Amino acid sequence: MDVAIVTGSGGLIGAESVRFFSQQGFHVVGIDNDMRAEFFGAEASTSWSVAQLKEKIGSYTHYTDDIRDYDAMRRIFDTYGKDIKLVVHTAAQPSHDWAARAPRTDFGVNALGTLHLLECTREVCPEAVFIFTSTNKVYGDTPNYLPLVETETRWTIEPGHAYAEGIKEDMSIDQCTHSVFGASKVAADVMVQEYGRYFDMKTVCFRGGCLTGPGHSGAELHGFVAYLMKCCVIGRQYQIFGYKGKQVRDNIHSADLIQAFWQFYQAPRVAEVYNIGGGKYSNVSMMEAITMAEEITGKKMDTVYRDENRIGDHIWWIGNLGRFEEHYPEWKINYGIERIMQEVYEANVERAGA
Repeated sequence: MDVAIVTGSGGLIGAESVRFFSQQGFHVVGIDNDMRAEFFGAEASTSWSVAQLKEKIGSYTHYTDDIRDYDAMRRIFDTYGKDIKLVVHTAAQPSHDWAARAPRTDFGVNALGTLHLLECTREVCPEAVFIFTSTNKVYGDTPNYLPLVETETRWTIEPGHAYAEGIKEDMSIDQCTHSVFGASKVAADVMVQEYGRYFDMKTVCFRGGCLTGPGHSGAELHGFVAYLMKCCVIGRQYQIFGYKGKQVRDNIHSADLIQAFWQFYQAPRVAEVYNIGGGKYSNVSMMEAITMAEEITGKKMDTVYRDENRIGDHIWWIGNLGRFEEHYPEWKINYGIERIMQEVYEANVERAGA
């Protein structure tokens, strides 16, 4: 049986990958040691998600090993050998703020862990497709120097600009402030590309905007829509950091992202890079998301504004999906921001018992 290895298998994208690829006939090997709980506390734990996968998916095998442990990774890869046809690498330390507190851990997970997985793939199953969930944070704060225009509820870009339809992959990742987290993801992103080019491996970096969906264990330091909606549902105060609350994010539902993975797997390319997210189809400012959450829940949110923005945070991010759409014309966005917010609300109500 063909094997798919999924790291971070209890997380939002990891768990969605497990469910989808098991339905495609793969035996899925998940690797997740619930470091999300270590990063963000017990409420961000993915243990509930892993328990669901173990219970509901018969073709799933779980390992709790750490991707920073090369020997452990190699043992897993050696167990399945050339049956491994796909590696979906979603495990990460995903927060700007947390990375600044523990740079060695952040770099170990994001950069060294990625290198370990690439090397295991090269040595054991070099024909496998290697999918890496990178991030738009590899562009650092360069997007903040675009000609932005302030409107009543959001920042937007000057009409007629080359990025009016979204930021393309040709934006430089050099000479800018990335944050410690952004730097570790740059290292991983470039290494994924290099393994593709140098060793002729089928690798891809999906530079995501906000990845979201009902399976997200949102926390203040990571998970914009999921955490905002959680605060609205349970009545917790929500902090807005800088930019007048008008910062814009594109949001892609986990199911739409996994469909992009599937398209790439069926027709893989070498050392490819794509900006991926909701793009022009699914995006929202923080102010707009708060209003939507209040309308969906029927509750008034308790918010507090902090003038200081997070280092390396984007004022306006809408990714241009044109490159991926050109290469894979059968793929499309199915979830708009309203549908995403509604699903996230329903999931939060179910978990909170509200």
